[in-house]
Amino acid sequence: MSDAKWYVVHTYSGYENKVKANIEKTIENRKLQDQIVEVSVPMQDVIEVKNGVKKRVQKKMFPGYVLLKMVMNDDVWYVVRNTRGVTGFVGPDSKQPVPLSEIEMRSMGIKGDEVVIEFEIGDTVTVISGVWENTAGVIKQINTHKQIVTISVDMFGRETPVEISFSDVKVRK
Repeated sequence: MSDAKWYVVHTYSGYENKVKANIEKTIENRKLQDQIVEVSVPMQDVIEVKNGVKKRVQKKMFPGYVLLKMVMNDDVWYVVRNTRGVTGFVGPDSKQPVPLSEIEMRSMGIKGDEVVIEFEIGDTVTVISGVWENTAGVIKQINTHKQIVTISVDMFGRETPVEISFSDVKVRK
């Protein structure tokens, strides 16, 4: 996981979210979770004024680009490069893309810090907010990049996996 670096992919204009969805589906189908860690289309809140009415909307920070945190190798390069809507990697040579530096990542608002959590796989937690509030479950999986845990809850007599945000769970004492 420490080998994963951020790379930038150029896409057709307006295809950023489609490219993100296509890459995420490919990651799932080809089981590349350990090689392509995160796919991101950075957004920012902007206040637009139309007809005298202020409205908060989300706009893409980098239209035409998708950010990928991944371990670069030939297989991953091929998968990403041949995703529908991708025109190439950003860099002087698209065959050998250049990862973003720490300074570039920070200037874009991408944090390289690791998240510290007080629970681990196998712990019993209680959901403290949201739809599953007051539900108890056992942690089956932890995704620090998406900041979610997958817990197993009893629903209609069956064990059911549910994804919950880190901030919405508390370890049971």
